Amino acid sequence: QVQLVESGGGLVQSGDSLRLSCAASGGTFSFYALGWFRQAPGKERDPVAIISRDGESTDYANSVKGRFTISRDSSKNSVYLQMNSLKPDDTAVYYCAAKDSTFYTALYSEPSVYNYWGQGTQVTVSS
Repeated sequence: QVQLVESGGGLVQSGDSLRLSCAASGGTFSFYALGWFRQAPGKERDPVAIISRDGESTDYANSVKGRFTISRDSSKNSVYLQMNSLKPDDTAVYYCAAKDSTFYTALYSEPSVYNYWGQGTQVTVSS
């Protein structure tokens, strides 16, 4: 059983940066593909950034390409989301998630396939 704990959210102004962290415990970190998802009030939970088990493959939602960067650090059992040039439309609860992955380079964008989820961290961007 994997536990995921997000941190780093907060209230910022448009154009600011934030770095979200997600610490994993209780499992073998290198077995999992990882993702960051977000959910705004009244909307579905959508993928923001995903990273493969080996960290070599990544993908991003079109709305965050060039502004957000996902990374993972196996030595710290953590995954990160660096968010730059934040916009009010980025306001949401951000969740990290982990999926058992047989394949080292596979990416998974569908939230329903993820096995484990964190509790979420609120990001609010004011204009």
